[in-house]
Amino acid sequence: MSSISAIYVRLPNWIGDVCMSLPSLHALLHTQLPVVVCARPWARDLLAAYRLAGFIEMKGRWREDRAAVHTYRKKMQHAHPRGLLLPDSLSSAMVFKFAGVPSAGYRDDGRSLILRWPVNKPAANLHAVESWHHVCAQALRRWGLHAQPLPARRELGLRLAERHKAEGREAMEQAGLQAGKFVLIAPTATGLHQGKVKVWPHFDALTRRLQRHGHTVVMCPPPAETDEAMRNAPHATCLPSVKLGAFATLTQLASLVVCNDSGVSHLAAAAGARQLTLFGVTQRERTGPWSETAVCLGSAHEWPSLEQTEQLALSLLSSQPGS
Repeated sequence: MSSISAIYVRLPNWIGDVCMSLPSLHALLHTQLPVVVCARPWARDLLAAYRLAGFIEMKGRWREDRAAVHTYRKKMQHAHPRGLLLPDSLSSAMVFKFAGVPSAGYRDDGRSLILRWPVNKPAANLHAVESWHHVCAQALRRWGLHAQPLPARRELGLRLAERHKAEGREAMEQAGLQAGKFVLIAPTATGLHQGKVKVWPHFDALTRRLQRHGHTVVMCPPPAETDEAMRNAPHATCLPSVKLGAFATLTQLASLVVCNDSGVSHLAAAAGARQLTLFGVTQRERTGPWSETAVCLGSAHEWPSLEQTEQLALSLLSSQPGS
């Protein structure tokens, strides 16, 4: 029987990255040991269906985060914890180190001396899902535990709570929508990639063209992105913002999700939704949706045209059952 009292895992800071780290979380839970998630506050709702031993909110200020982890570890009397760090940052390693949680993670950002089990990054240019699962598997093996392999199919396997499903259906019904009868677009993407905007520039034109073909087009941006979404696609119906679990349900209920390479793309992939993800500045090989039901268009060097996107979207919609 393992002497490990609990596994503390530090998840990444971005929504899409948390989605792509779900196979690693599943592998940790497969050990049957208590798993304590340390992540940004919004991840609590997304992971509500998971049987975690605890959730510690990370604020991004390492002294406060260290105190939170230390206090929780003492309260739960986890005398022999292990830590897995998915972020590469020095600060995340310092949080676990000075909270008394010996940790494994990639050698990066000068933190090899802080990690108990430093892991070399693979030479191959792996997808983010594979990269995080690799360091997870290496850590489990060094701890003498079985490392569950990645599923043969590309799937993130997000578990949704019943309240997520109820909240998503309520948002759909309040907008007068029917399951499988609306297109969900996400015309925003936070931040820049190497100084370039990550938003496809033709969302409003696509909206109007899909509407002319009889499709209802909606969007449901978070509060901080609502104004930008309205500027980028003023002809789409804007639904009130919902929590992440409810939004993941909305992606499942939509006939198609059209989005940038962004958090929405990975949420849709995690929920197993039908999606069309557009690329123009990022690499699909590294951060594309990890899903068998996702279609990608564009490249890291050039956005797809409006005509290409319209044609593919209409083709995907026409292949829907009952269409």
